[in-house]
Amino acid sequence: MITGIVVALPEELRTLSKVKLAQGECTQLSANTLVILAGTGSENAHKASLKLVAQGAQQLISWGCAGALAPYLKAGDLIIPSAILSQGNTSLTTHKHWREQLTNMLGQSLKCYNGQILESDTVISLAQDKTHQFQCSNALAVDMESAAIARIAAQTELPFIAIRSIVDSAQFDLPKAISYALNDDGIVAIPKLIKYLCLHPSELVALIQLGLHFKAASHTLKQLARQLPSITQAL
Repeated sequence: MITGIVVALPEELRTLSKVKLAQGECTQLSANTLVILAGTGSENAHKASLKLVAQGAQQLISWGCAGALAPYLKAGDLIIPSAILSQGNTSLTTHKHWREQLTNMLGQSLKCYNGQILESDTVISLAQDKTHQFQCSNALAVDMESAAIARIAAQTELPFIAIRSIVDSAQFDLPKAISYALNDDGIVAIPKLIKYLCLHPSELVALIQLGLHFKAASHTLKQLARQLPSITQAL
């Protein structure tokens, strides 16, 4: 069975492979596994999922990072959600057997959480907004791509799971420098980031903290990547 994996960011791709891809480009990780660099957001994830299906993918994985909404989650925690809660308040379930097989396979080696992930069309930066979203939805975490991938999986009747590692906790305000420096593809433009830091040097501490959080999230994903053959064959 051919597995198609959607990642949004180059940094997320690096947890799977050293290969460099342009946005929208797809490559083989193995004989039965494809990966595509989608770019951030629902529209990019939608296009990327369709491309994977067109290239023969028979099951789909949303792979990457997420922001915590539940107050007990910390950087590096693993979410294998039972469902994705869309902006239209529709619950898009992940494949139960595949998810349970993966959870059982991990056993005690890597703890994972199985609640819902919330869809968002923007980065939720402030702790107070994360708290509000948690109170309204009871979702554990938030990302911008999984719902779009889940919708394509449902339309094409393909199995789907999401594998997401927490970067920012619910209590952490994302540095304003990140929002300022993001380009239309969701990539941080380094010249813009440096410019913002020159004007707001107090942001540096939060950026360093965010870098450490991302390192923890990446470490978790790399642990999962070492078991990718078993993950893709769990059905």
